[in-house]
Amino acid sequence: MALRQVRTIGDDILYKKCKPVKEMTPRTAQLIDDMFETMYENCGVGLAAPQVGVLKQIVVIDVEDGDQYLLINPEIIEEEGTQTGHEGCLSVPGKSGIVTRPDKVKVRALDENMEPFILEGEGMLARAICHECDHLKGELYVSLVQGDLVDVEDLEEEEE
Repeated sequence: MALRQVRTIGDDILYKKCKPVKEMTPRTAQLIDDMFETMYENCGVGLAAPQVGVLKQIVVIDVEDGDQYLLINPEIIEEEGTQTGHEGCLSVPGKSGIVTRPDKVKVRALDENMEPFILEGEGMLARAICHECDHLKGELYVSLVQGDLVDVEDLEEEEE
């Protein structure tokens, strides 16, 4: 495994649409391992392949619910309810903004064996799925922010 550089806002690759993964290759498996390692090293809860410079439809998520999630070629097929809260992104370091997302989602994807499955997420997991799937379409959460982006440090001081 290896750490990869996280691309940040302004990098052209973050605004491009990703291509579907057609087969699991050793190189793709290595990318997935690297993505998990990079996400954990940067204290993230999700990471999409374009954030590490690869235009493939791959997402990794860990919202500390005891599971790690890998979504290959994810497609959100159902949304329900709404939730509004602060959201951040490894590609927009040090910033946070208020975003409204679905409270529940159902996503169809492929696993590491390229087998299809359905994942239902609620709360933080639903937010992470939507956020990371947006990356695959070349969209950043900043376009959804209600009001202004704030410094994460200011947010942490408010909570104390």
